[in-house]
Amino acid sequence: MRPLMSWLFAFLASFLLAQISFSPRSEFHTATFSIVAYDSVTGELGIAVQSKFPNVRPIVPWAEADIGAIATQALANTSYGQKGLALLRNGASAEETLRILIENDSLRDERQVGIVDAKGNAASWTGRNTFDWAGGNAGGMWGGKGEIVTGRIFAAQGNILVGKETIEAMVRTFSETKGTLADRLVAALVAGGKAGGDRRGEESAALLVVKKGAGYGGLDNYIDISVYDHPHPLEELERLYKLHKLYFFQSEPQNLIKITPKICLELQQIMKDRGFYRGDLNGVFDASTKKSLQDFMYWENYDVRVRSDDLIDSEVLTDIRRHYAEWKTQHR
Repeated sequence: MRPLMSWLFAFLASFLLAQISFSPRSEFHTATFSIVAYDSVTGELGIAVQSKFPNVRPIVPWAEADIGAIATQALANTSYGQKGLALLRNGASAEETLRILIENDSLRDERQVGIVDAKGNAASWTGRNTFDWAGGNAGGMWGGKGEIVTGRIFAAQGNILVGKETIEAMVRTFSETKGTLADRLVAALVAGGKAGGDRRGEESAALLVVKKGAGYGGLDNYIDISVYDHPHPLEELERLYKLHKLYFFQSEPQNLIKITPKICLELQQIMKDRGFYRGDLNGVFDASTKKSLQDFMYWENYDVRVRSDDLIDSEVLTDIRRHYAEWKTQHR
């Protein structure tokens, strides 16, 4: 029975690979460091990547909710993303997927790949011809050029780096950081940059985290942030991630505060000045004030944090105050 299953799997792999050819048009030189990872508690899968290459987002990171995440870099073959996810979707593990991808690629020694599947298996490959410093780590296990290294939960890899310290910092930071998967991915990437990063410099970065139905309006792309071209893409990625959490994450219970008469009066004044409130400035959070606040928050894109009670998110309130101060400066 087992030989039959092996034959069926081999046939399936060959069929899937045949559907997407290795075309030179799908290959790009991306001097890059990245980390792909899985969160066993939430089921989230994600990738954080920085590159001395413009618009790294559509090239390196690939992910599908409940399936896996893939980073394809160095002489990046973007079809690795499509083929790899297809193999994972049909039951291959991270290691099996990686072996199939590189065994069927004559330019395997120019590639670098990191894969994690939805069971937490991780694998990384660094081709023999990738530019130094180049290497990878999967779940704390190191792999040299020309060998597949496997581990659990995450795979970190990079090429044309200042040194091994970049990957060491990413691994250490990811393992030690508390918080969500995205928190840990961003922290790891920033740490890698501070430890040396790409020896040619910085240009673009991306963060992709997927979870079934967790994104805005039920999208699987829970977080999808791209820095196309920037002198400091890691700092910009951190800034955009903070914005994303503000506008797309639900309120944390500990951040909810009661709208006191003092806060209510402040909000009434802000909304009156902005044209969203026409009632009395009395500090009473009545139905009219509540409706005005809801409309104002939708207008300002705080959609997922709009409430129907007498509470407000302290992070939203801080942001409202900041924008109002800027507005007043512009309208003096």
